[in-house]
Amino acid sequence: MPYERVTVVDHPMVQHKLSKLRSKDTSSKDFRALVRELALFEGYEATRDLALEDVEVETPICKTTCKQVAGKKMVIVPILRAGLGMVEGVQELMPSTFVGHLGMYRDPETHEPHEYYAKMPDSIAERDVLVVDPMLATGGSAVAAIQYLRKIGVKNVKLMVLVAAPAGIEAVLAADPDVRIYTCAIDEGLNDHAYIVPGLGDAGDRIFGTK
Repeated sequence: MPYERVTVVDHPMVQHKLSKLRSKDTSSKDFRALVRELALFEGYEATRDLALEDVEVETPICKTTCKQVAGKKMVIVPILRAGLGMVEGVQELMPSTFVGHLGMYRDPETHEPHEYYAKMPDSIAERDVLVVDPMLATGGSAVAAIQYLRKIGVKNVKLMVLVAAPAGIEAVLAADPDVRIYTCAIDEGLNDHAYIVPGLGDAGDRIFGTK
């Protein structure tokens, strides 16, 4: 089912790498590398609409007019801790981006998100923000993160995840009328523990080798 404001990045190489990411036999080292690579692929789509401006360049042959990204640098905001795994991939695409950090944890009983840490660039309200987190399950953490960014004045927010459940997508779209979501796959749904099915398991544990 297609959703407005949702882009599924289904390039063949994305699908290939996602199949390896899902495998329970993939090591923590390889999992981290795949998360970084997928974030780089997705970053191309998430930044497709960046504004451009003309710039004069002198090639070895002559002067010419080219394009460069206009405006202030983007801010990447990973939702801690799993979102950290995606930052390097996005920064390969845009090395000059700033990085904010937003710590959210999910109550194991209620599955409700709780904010425990926030550190943002001073000028974040004047910049476009890309929130990154490998998984969009219930949507609670993503909704809370986006609401926090709106509260501090951010106007343009995009959410980039690797896999998403329909419930999470619907929660985010319902909570914010402007946010756009980018994902590599829309999965079947959630199990009784609010984990995505088929999903990836616990992305944070798999990235950092914890249980």
